[in-house]
Amino acid sequence: MTPTRELRWMAQGHEYFMSCLRSIDDRRLAGPSALPGWTGSHILSHIGHNARALGRLAHWAVTGEPTPMYPNPSTRAQEIGIGAGWPVPKLREFVAEEQNRLATALDEVTGDQWRTEVVTAQGRTVPASTIPWLRSRELWIHACDLPSGGDFTAMPEDFVDALVHDVLTHRRTRQSIAVRVSGPAVDVARWLTGRGTSPRLHSANGAELPELPPWL
Repeated sequence: MTPTRELRWMAQGHEYFMSCLRSIDDRRLAGPSALPGWTGSHILSHIGHNARALGRLAHWAVTGEPTPMYPNPSTRAQEIGIGAGWPVPKLREFVAEEQNRLATALDEVTGDQWRTEVVTAQGRTVPASTIPWLRSRELWIHACDLPSGGDFTAMPEDFVDALVHDVLTHRRTRQSIAVRVSGPAVDVARWLTGRGTSPRLHSANGAELPELPPWL
């Protein structure tokens, strides 16, 4: 049950996120990001607090003690907002420290503990083996949301395939996507996650691809 592939994606995603972060100066990070209404500081706050929250699920898996990611639905947004006001150097350290804590917490999950059912921030009940995937997704996608940040083309091919499958699964449970799209998987992933279209994507009837609503 050990999610070896997902743990690899998580480590690679963190390394990529930090490499993107090192290429952006503090002034630029304090400015707008690729996400409407968020600065680069909001993204760093979110990434750091997300690691901390997922660490609570790892604790749940090891101890059997139910420890939700957040005590109530409003906590996530409150944490991100507060952290976004911290100095950028503090946020840089926060991201690295919380990732290290999460990786250490996941190292303690062994054997059947990976089967422990935990609850995500969206209220889904999943096995603890899903935790590294949830973290991988955040790291790789939000690296691309940083001001002058990364790009989907840097993602491992097997991760892109898994991401497309994951996003389609989420969207099909809540939305009807009545369009057949062809093109490179990396461009499909970018479009499905709401990060824009590409001239390499084509619909079956030649129509313009619709702008998709948020998927999480």
